[in-house]
Amino acid sequence: MSDLLAAAVDGLTATSAVPASANRPPLPALSWRDGEILRDGAPHRILAGSVHYFRVHPDQWEDRLRRLAATGANTVDTYVAWNFHERVEGDVRFDGWRDIERFVRLAGDLGLDVFVRPSPYICAEWSNGGIPHWLSGRVESLRTSDPAFLAAVDAWYDELIPRLVPLQAAYGGPIVAVQVENEYGSFGSDAGYLAYLRDGLRSRGVIEMLTTADGITADMIEHGSVAGALTTFTFGTGVAAAVELRRDREALMCSELWGGWFDHWGERHHVRSASSMSGTVGELLDAGGSVSVYMAHGGTNFGLWNGANHDRVLQPTVTSYDSDAPIGEDGTLNDKFYALRALFAPFHAGELPAIPAAPRRQAAASAPLSPVRPLLELVRSLPATGVATPRPQTFEQLGAEDGLVAYEAQVSFGRDAELTIDGLHDRATVLLDDERLGTLERDGVTSLALPATGGSGVLTIVVESLGRINYGPYTGEGKGIMRGVMIGRRLVNGWTHRVVPQDVPDAAPGRPASDGVAVASLDVAEPLDAWLAFPGGSKGMAWLNGFLLGRYWKVGPQETLYAPAPLWRQGANEIVVLDTDGLGMSVEIREHPSFGETEEFIGS
Repeated sequence: MSDLLAAAVDGLTATSAVPASANRPPLPALSWRDGEILRDGAPHRILAGSVHYFRVHPDQWEDRLRRLAATGANTVDTYVAWNFHERVEGDVRFDGWRDIERFVRLAGDLGLDVFVRPSPYICAEWSNGGIPHWLSGRVESLRTSDPAFLAAVDAWYDELIPRLVPLQAAYGGPIVAVQVENEYGSFGSDAGYLAYLRDGLRSRGVIEMLTTADGITADMIEHGSVAGALTTFTFGTGVAAAVELRRDREALMCSELWGGWFDHWGERHHVRSASSMSGTVGELLDAGGSVSVYMAHGGTNFGLWNGANHDRVLQPTVTSYDSDAPIGEDGTLNDKFYALRALFAPFHAGELPAIPAAPRRQAAASAPLSPVRPLLELVRSLPATGVATPRPQTFEQLGAEDGLVAYEAQVSFGRDAELTIDGLHDRATVLLDDERLGTLERDGVTSLALPATGGSGVLTIVVESLGRINYGPYTGEGKGIMRGVMIGRRLVNGWTHRVVPQDVPDAAPGRPASDGVAVASLDVAEPLDAWLAFPGGSKGMAWLNGFLLGRYWKVGPQETLYAPAPLWRQGANEIVVLDTDGLGMSVEIREHPSFGETEEFIGS
């Protein structure tokens, strides 16, 4: 056996523990040995950047991948968001925007390897960490060996993995590595669960190198690693710690080097300087490591796919996932792009791919927003879900993925009564008959005074999920009214429910008001990228030609929504907004994004 083949076989044994035999399957492209990653037995560096297909319009996948290749990266790294593909249990979709196979092939056609990081859990500041809401609504012990959870994972893997197997490098495709789980060492300690996932990937035909990814503490590495998978790290800075924690014979790799950071509503926009990012990337490369920059291109949490963190209070993530990445949300290249290109260039024998041209944008414009339907009229126009129930139902019980649910009950009350929501997840607009009483929030005010004279009427509570928690022990937590509504000490019984669909709301003329639905029309000469702003708007969602762009909120920091070129059409374009708090007077096209006041941040 040649030295080259011996090294490859030895690496395969280290990564998969498959015994040598005459019937051995094709060898993986990558393996590791004596502290190095090997490609077909020769030393190799993974120079990767994260680009998530589910955060980029599919008509722009090729453009963003070309921009990644122009950094000098040889690999694209992407999660696979389970809930993006199976929004309804049993209805698994891989068409259109969900065509993961097309994304992988595109990357391969552009000369990029692919590092796939499949579900069940991805974090990624994505709703519920990628776990479907219908599953977290019925399984308490997520990310464990709970039989109900594993049965759902098996059914999902039976759909997903056979689509990826033929795209592996062993069969001539671009996939060279597959992640087993994501930062499990900061969540749980079920070693059997990790082994089950590893074995499930192998038994379904995954040949390529397996990895895990965890933070740079000994405890995280101990509980997040599994035999047969390369232990990799996630950090903003911390190369020395990673070198110290590296296990015997394993190669050094940071599978998430945070070149920027995401934003929460009500905070500042996080940035990281090019010099800071490139300093850490250079230190890692000098130490002989491989890297994936997170994010190389962040993209957008279109629709209501944004997640949330919970650190004593709920911290919902904004619509933009720009993350101050080297390739901006609209494909703009910044100083970090050129710094990364300079760092990766020495690892290429020839010239790097040409730098793509700058993206073109719509010219500035504005149009009036015309109110057409108040919030209360909108929700009362919707059919009730099921029969009335004694207590309010959660989103999960109602089959509501995200967004808005209206709760309605007939109430009566005495003088100086107070209404309290017990277990509000996350934000509620409270109305009595046609009168707006106020807004309640999960981690703020959860009670309000009813009219002091006493009385009766129809109580309507419109609850908004601000984003399903994607990291930590509260991942999978439910939404809606979790326990009950009380007047004084007395529970309110007899509830009907109306789920507001995520489709564009009916903009038929009604009774204009200060909240609810409004429409505008913008004429454009050519479909190009644009940034939309809603001056004076308070807390809403916006649709462009029927597509839900995401949320806006006056608390910031994000002030503009990215509206990619494929969503526009020549001539008239319809903008519809649904604002629960207070409609603005106009919608604007701006030529540049506004992410709000900034602060330097490198992650933690």
